[in-house]
Amino acid sequence: MNTAYNFTFRSDDGIEIFCYCWLPSSFPDPFSTRTPLQASAGKNATKIEKMDDSNSTLLPEVTIVQNTSDNEYDFSSSMDSLPPLKGVVQIAHGMAEHAARYAYFARCLNKAGYAVYANDHRGHGRSAESESQQGYLGGKNGFDLLIADMAHLAQIAQANHPNIPLFLFGHSMGSFASQRFLMDYPDLTDGLILSGSNGKQGAALSLGRWIAGIERTLRGDRAKSNLLNRLSFGAYNKKIAPNRTPYDWLSRDEASVDRYIADPWCGAVFPTSFFTGFFDTLLYIENPKHFHKIPTSIPIIILSGDQDPVGSFGKGVAELYNRYRSVGVQEVIMKLYTGARHEILNELNRDDVIQDILDFLETHTSDELTS
Repeated sequence: MNTAYNFTFRSDDGIEIFCYCWLPSSFPDPFSTRTPLQASAGKNATKIEKMDDSNSTLLPEVTIVQNTSDNEYDFSSSMDSLPPLKGVVQIAHGMAEHAARYAYFARCLNKAGYAVYANDHRGHGRSAESESQQGYLGGKNGFDLLIADMAHLAQIAQANHPNIPLFLFGHSMGSFASQRFLMDYPDLTDGLILSGSNGKQGAALSLGRWIAGIERTLRGDRAKSNLLNRLSFGAYNKKIAPNRTPYDWLSRDEASVDRYIADPWCGAVFPTSFFTGFFDTLLYIENPKHFHKIPTSIPIIILSGDQDPVGSFGKGVAELYNRYRSVGVQEVIMKLYTGARHEILNELNRDDVIQDILDFLETHTSDELTS
């Protein structure tokens, strides 16, 4: 089996960000060689702080968590005779969900020889202020800070595993944050995996940002926006017929959809301030004036279901692929899965998707191991 760790770090604006680290069981504890810090009160975690007099991050001793409740699937296959650690995969989860939902994916990666790091984004899961405050990212530039949190976690992973390639996996909202991450922090990743993403969204996005700005001004940062929620997601189920639930657009796997609906940390209506920050990020990454910031040497793979409304049923995914090609990215791969919907890691063909990701990783880690 693998070993799972929980830890927290304090963000640049003082928010405690809850994190997961999944490692192959045979791999030595990367935290044990670091100077322990005082444990945070009342949590199964410890704080991580940056040292003022060092270029590296001070990493604490953390609490080992075994048999955690995030294991949605039976993953009892043997972890014996694991290969050496090949790389690190950092996960950026989607909107209105949390990192623990990626435990099965993480354990598959562990079995293949990869360490996995993920955080609950601010305003999500165990990083949220409370269940009622889901989606509130804090401050004026909350979504920018969410991306900065991802950079902090990448630095932690790199400090734990020096000279090991790090790949960023972003799903849905996390994929758009990852597109911006690639522009702002190109030195912190060696490859990008995008799931459930999209390219240019045009006039509808500009209209949504205008509405979000008005709502935020009139109702305040923390006011839940049912209007923006309907405008963003209301049409997603229309082409899925017959509809069993409002979330059938997520997956053909009914059990997976039911788990999402039953999870109190999934599917929340988010506040006005979330939408303004998120839409600003979308406008930024699709603005050609910023395309020069996209590094051309980092390999990218874009994966989506051809029945995913977030990617405009493949059309938006193709637009994103063509964008990266047009700016000169040396390796861009796109794959659409027939019949699959939005959450391809929770789809009926999830194991095929994971194998495609492992093949991509293997291509770019085998060279590192032999060089």
